[in-house]
Amino acid sequence: MVSGHLSHTDFFAKLTDLLNTRQTKGHGSIYLSQKRLSHQATTSPESSNAVVAGTNQPSTVHEDFSDLNVSEPLPLIVRATDGKGKRGKTAKVKISTIVKPEDMESFFVRYAEVCKVGMIVGLKKRDRKARKAKKKKAGTGATGAGEKA
Repeated sequence: MVSGHLSHTDFFAKLTDLLNTRQTKGHGSIYLSQKRLSHQATTSPESSNAVVAGTNQPSTVHEDFSDLNVSEPLPLIVRATDGKGKRGKTAKVKISTIVKPEDMESFFVRYAEVCKVGMIVGLKKRDRKARKAKKKKAGTGATGAGEKA
C-alpha cells in the first residue's frame, strides 16, 4: 500500500505493474476513479449563522454548493486499486496522483495509452466456433421440419 500521492511518472509505472500482475494471474479487477478536488472553503462567521427567511433553520446552501462557482479550474485526483478487500490474501494496492489543470491534457494522453495497453493485453479472444456450431445445429433442425410441411 502506498501512502500519499505519487508523481505522474511513478503513478504510471505502478499502474502498469498493477495491470501486468492482473494479466499474469489471468483474472481480477482494477478499479480506476477520478474526481475533482475542491478547495477548502473558509466560511465566515456571518454565513454560518445565517437563517433561512421564514424558518429558524440555519442556511447551509452556501456551504453545500460553495465549489460550484469557482474562478479557476480545480485539480483532479486519479486513483487506482486492485479491489482486494478484507478477504484477500495480499494487501490491497492503492495508488493515486493529483493532476493540475495545466497538466490534464498530457496526463490523459498517457493515461489512455497505459490503460489501453493494459486492457488489450489482458483480454481473451472469444471462442466463436462453439457458438456458430450450436446455432447451425439448432437452425438445421428447425428449417428441416418447416420444409416438409
